Amino acid sequence: MIFDVSTALNWILFLALFPMSFFWWRRVWRILVRRDFSEVALRRGESPPHPEKFAPYEAVINLIAAAVVTLVIVFVLLGQLDFDSWTALAGSTIWCKFFANFILGRHAHPPKPRQKKSDDPSTS
Repeated sequence: MIFDVSTALNWILFLALFPMSFFWWRRVWRILVRRDFSEVALRRGESPPHPEKFAPYEAVINLIAAAVVTLVIVFVLLGQLDFDSWTALAGSTIWCKFFANFILGRHAHPPKPRQKKSDDPSTS
């Protein structure tokens, strides 16, 4: 194995799977077991008005992502996945989780109604 930039980046990706998986499992635990909805459907660091409404969706997103990444880690360590397969699975899982969380966060925070502009110049 030749150590170059590509090899270093792939090792970084593989090693980064461990903390990502841990944090995602921890979020599932907090949502499903401890009923802590403080990290559900965040937008700019703020929870939605009723986070318990979106908690099951957030839990499923994190559960699927954590399970896939954990299986990728296990199969790579056992030598069952070739390089192209594990990088594709890991990368696709990470991006899909980020997009799903983004969509859920935007759906949970409805846009604020715009104020109508007044034609009366004395009010401004």
